[in-house]
Amino acid sequence: MVAKVAYDAVEAGTELPAQSFPVTRETLVRYAGASGDFNPIHWNERFAREVGLPDVIAHGMFTMAEAIRVVTDWVGDPGAVVDYGVRFTKPVVVPDDGTGAVIEVSGKVAQKLDDGARTVRVDLTATSAGQKVLGMSRAVVRLA
Repeated sequence: MVAKVAYDAVEAGTELPAQSFPVTRETLVRYAGASGDFNPIHWNERFAREVGLPDVIAHGMFTMAEAIRVVTDWVGDPGAVVDYGVRFTKPVVVPDDGTGAVIEVSGKVAQKLDDGARTVRVDLTATSAGQKVLGMSRAVVRLA
């Protein structure tokens, strides 16, 4: 695949299309099976509460993966992501109410990097239930 966004077509401040990602308990069970992370804080409400959490929480790496989808969908090529990092600030609490939670993600080109590689830094904002769940969420992306 090749990035579908041209370096010359973006400027600092260019906003990426925002997306919402629903998360249910079923989503967490499927992710646990795929990742091998069966920590009970991600599926057992009693255990999660016993260790001081408000309820079952989404896996941090799942939350991180959902957030970068805003970038990969925008650029059109997951391989265009050169670097990606976040800080986990708040957990995504996933109640067992038939609805679950929603992760809201927006992104903006923060900087065109002057590295000769046609890369930009994209800053992401990820929230759930009105709280920021990822901090310092940044990706370096190689554009066409």
